[in-house]
Amino acid sequence: MSQMTNLYLGELRTEGIHLLSGNKIITDAPLDNNGKGEAYSPTDLVCSALSSCMVTTMGIVAAKENIDLVGMSTEITKIMTSNPRRIAEIIIHVTLPEKKILALSDHHKELLKKTARNCPVALSLHPDIKQILRFNF
Repeated sequence: MSQMTNLYLGELRTEGIHLLSGNKIITDAPLDNNGKGEAYSPTDLVCSALSSCMVTTMGIVAAKENIDLVGMSTEITKIMTSNPRRIAEIIIHVTLPEKKILALSDHHKELLKKTARNCPVALSLHPDIKQILRFNF
């Protein structure tokens, strides 16, 4: 049984539906590739998926280790290349509020970093895609 559907709406736009929840995602081609840039592009979603996966898996570890990560945020930069057009590099800055950084042991910091680097999306991406992770903790 399928878990998601995707419908082409025309004008380089799609609508993806997560069947269990009914949540929808609209994608649009980026301005530099004939689109309107009015929504996430498919390659934006790949980069966002990497960030979400990192944060989610760190959250799983944090719950087991009794670490509070609420308020952790990421900034994501996507670098594209051409011939072929593809994602060349994903840069993710992970920031934890200062008060929560002070509560982390060095062991927990390293555990969280290792967890992020080994999340399922990170391990699924082609090795030619550079994953630059910077942690503010």
